[in-house]
Amino acid sequence: MVQLYNAGVLDGLAQLPDESVQCCVTSPPYDDLRLYNGYTWDFAATAKELYRVLVPGGVLCWNVNDSVVDGSETLTSCKQKIFFREQCGFRIHDTMIYEKCGSSKPEKTRYQQVFEYVFILSKGRPRVFNPIVDKANKRAGLPGSYGIRTIRERDGTMTPKNRETVKPFSMRGNVWRGKTAGQETVCTKIEHPAVMPLWLAKDLIRSWSNEGDMILDPLAGSCTTLAAAKSLGRRGIGIELSAEYCQIAVDTRLHGQHTLEG
Repeated sequence: MVQLYNAGVLDGLAQLPDESVQCCVTSPPYDDLRLYNGYTWDFAATAKELYRVLVPGGVLCWNVNDSVVDGSETLTSCKQKIFFREQCGFRIHDTMIYEKCGSSKPEKTRYQQVFEYVFILSKGRPRVFNPIVDKANKRAGLPGSYGIRTIRERDGTMTPKNRETVKPFSMRGNVWRGKTAGQETVCTKIEHPAVMPLWLAKDLIRSWSNEGDMILDPLAGSCTTLAAAKSLGRRGIGIELSAEYCQIAVDTRLHGQHTLEG
């Protein structure tokens, strides 16, 4: 079951009990790249509330980036990262990169922008890690080491040991390359101005939660996170201030079992 609340982020979070969420996956608005119908939000208060509602070991996946103003990056992402650690108590467990299969509009003075950050922030040591093992190994089926593998015995002699065979796949690195939301849904109109790719939300949820866990998106937008949570057997809560975006989500993302509350 997933629930979508048509409410401001702080009003919605205030309704959640302490330590009631296992994982949060969100892609918040940053800088002034989109108008979002004129809505604004309080980052600092939201960050502190997210720490409150996460269980010990809970993980917040924060997908954000910086815009360029007067020729300089804004450092929004860096400032948020520091605030999460120094003002909220989160661990900066990992800094991941979402590399897009494609670039933004052509740049004349810098290389094309093709990535966004995904900060993996944990409330203490992460309670769950389900690594995705899909990186193809070029040496699959071959010995895992060269030469003769040995172990030294207590008497000083060397005993040959069997060499392990390289497996077909190994765990991913922390740079994930994949389609944008627009590339996922070619020839389908996207009503929301900024949509997280469904594959990204799914893989983050797979990695940092288990079936039955509660997944939160406090700035739900088009509700990609809720759709991903539902498809993976998780529970979900989304909070979105815009009634228009809530209706778009109900129509395009949340077909089937869900509730919409004002």
